[in-house]
Amino acid sequence: MYIRHLELNNYRNYQEAAIDFNPGINIFYGDNAQGKTNLIEAIYLCATSKSHRLSKDKELIRINEKDAHVYMVFEKNDIIETIDVHLKKIGKKSIAVNKNPIKKLNELFGLINIIMFSPEDLGLIKNGPKDRRRFIDLELSQLKPLYMYYLSHYHKVLKQRNQLLKNSHNRSDMLNLLDVWDDQLVKYGTTIIEMRKNFIEDLRPILYEKHLHLSGKKETIDMMYENDVSVEDYKKKLADARTGDLKKGTTTVGPHRDDVRFDINNIDIRIYGSQGQQRTAALALKLSEIELIKNQVNHAPILLLDDVLSELDHQRQHYLIEHLKDIQTFITCTGIDDFIKNELSGYQIYKVKDAKVINESDLHKS
Repeated sequence: MYIRHLELNNYRNYQEAAIDFNPGINIFYGDNAQGKTNLIEAIYLCATSKSHRLSKDKELIRINEKDAHVYMVFEKNDIIETIDVHLKKIGKKSIAVNKNPIKKLNELFGLINIIMFSPEDLGLIKNGPKDRRRFIDLELSQLKPLYMYYLSHYHKVLKQRNQLLKNSHNRSDMLNLLDVWDDQLVKYGTTIIEMRKNFIEDLRPILYEKHLHLSGKKETIDMMYENDVSVEDYKKKLADARTGDLKKGTTTVGPHRDDVRFDINNIDIRIYGSQGQQRTAALALKLSEIELIKNQVNHAPILLLDDVLSELDHQRQHYLIEHLKDIQTFITCTGIDDFIKNELSGYQIYKVKDAKVINESDLHKS
């Protein structure tokens, strides 16, 4: 699987762009604020429907324009397919796969498996639980698109229950509705808990091996699912928390409060780990994603490295680059240093300046 072609129209700082890609490694270099990360973001958008920078859709549209298009052509199992994302200043975005509009996001997830790695991801271990839940949710949605169905329904019910809690004010007619919402939360929430648990159990041994090599066999890591409630006690804990939920006006138990713990030599590195340990664990986690996807869907994911190589020392750079074989990779950087040129092979270089993308191999040919 690889991305063959990308077209942008009124996207971010691009008025128009059309780029053909190498099935191997594609490097975009240039000064800051020229549009390098926007290219990575557009690829991520086509695969997940969202920006990895958590922008609102209207912020992705070029200034003074009403809409934007991102069109991507990719090859999977020797079949050419397309994804077309239409962003609008007013109204919801629309997405078409092979020119057919999709109705639900789970029709998009899993078409392309994307792994994004940016400097912010190096803080995944030390950041709050929300970032770790987001990591799990994104990967599970790509591996098992049905997960997105349960997750989206869970959050809809959660929002409705929270609204009811805020507006109840001891009204018995509204309080009776809580039983209905509680049953729905448990219905969707238990599936989310089970799928998250299985995902982490699949990832744990891979993470252990990647981290062992990355740490020079000096440290061992473990990854544990800290679920807020278990499948067995979910309904009871939800009922027990109702009085407190009514006072606070929000739902205080459920998988929306889950977390993941990372221990190195039996010490919780979220709290007690050094910055080096946390960054090494984050890198090992990203590399484990690659292996897990290969194991479960029988093809390599697309890897997006957004200015992350400059944040790693040479040992970690070398270890990451070793994993780029047979994986289409997109790298953004400010300059093509000697390390990258000496370490990589089969790569294509593009210079990005003022939202213009120049294929440097085409210049050498002319």
